[in-house]
Amino acid sequence: MNKLMKVGASALCGSLAAVASASAGELTVKGGATATWSSNSGDVTGNPIGMASAYTFTGSGELDGGTTFTLTIAHGDQTTYSASEIALVTPSMGTITIDQSGGGIDRLDDMMPTAWEESTGTSLGTGIVNVTGVSGAGHIEWSLPTDMLPDGLSAHVAWAPRASGGYTNDKATGGGGSEGVGSGTDVVLQYSGIADGLSVFGGYSVIDQVANMHDGDRTQKVLGATYAVGPVTVGYQWSKDAHHIARGAVTSFYENQMYGASFSVNDDLTISYGSNKSDRGKYDGSAVVQAKAESLQVGYSMGGATLSIAETNGENLLYNTATDKDATTIALSLAF
Repeated sequence: MNKLMKVGASALCGSLAAVASASAGELTVKGGATATWSSNSGDVTGNPIGMASAYTFTGSGELDGGTTFTLTIAHGDQTTYSASEIALVTPSMGTITIDQSGGGIDRLDDMMPTAWEESTGTSLGTGIVNVTGVSGAGHIEWSLPTDMLPDGLSAHVAWAPRASGGYTNDKATGGGGSEGVGSGTDVVLQYSGIADGLSVFGGYSVIDQVANMHDGDRTQKVLGATYAVGPVTVGYQWSKDAHHIARGAVTSFYENQMYGASFSVNDDLTISYGSNKSDRGKYDGSAVVQAKAESLQVGYSMGGATLSIAETNGENLLYNTATDKDATTIALSLAF
């Protein structure tokens, strides 16, 4: 190869590299691990030491016209991807997300302030059912652009063509699903423009149920608020999941009330109390059973590590009367 060809080839390679560099997206990785010690009263268990790890890969780039995109893949524990989504952020039409986990009304399942976990999220298996909407199936969500809305308001609309269809790989259909369950739609509003420190939220979900075992569509509703003043944050929320299943002794509805309060002692230390009371009613009119979880928690941050302790009391666990237990959970969480 003569010098002229070498110079030309070098220039071409340099140009291609520059273009590739300019066009390439970015990939970031974050994650963490949590080690726990759990002690539940009345349980005969083996080793109380547990561990969980999670990693999230986020790729991003930009399309012609200013639209940006992100791909997020979450890897939970050892074996499976627990969530994945593709989001297109447009300059004027908001964000369109193709999601296989979370989103919709599920983002409001428990909004109560806490030092560590939800009151039902410690080592005590309460079995309490919170709202989920279409999050259990592959769905598309539109998050409205903020410049179309009043200051402090966010709005999301999620739709699943088969609300019980689960998740599938590309080019696949179905993913299982319950017979007679059709499409589902969630609408979520969150507003923080009423007063300093006050946030209100609400959501509504409707899932089409067409089989003869149902006497109406499944509906889920959430209303709540949190208020922060100084180091103190308090919250309350109500939700109801009406199944409308016309079959004897099966669940007809869940109705939940949650309370929460947290106190930041300083920048590193937080104390919280949370309560979740959940009533389950059945179609046959049998007695309503209330499951309850109360949790007192402490969280202490040490930079990239957090030490958490939770003391949780559960009543009528799994909606079985007189099934009461206590649990103590100690957790060390590392983040990177």
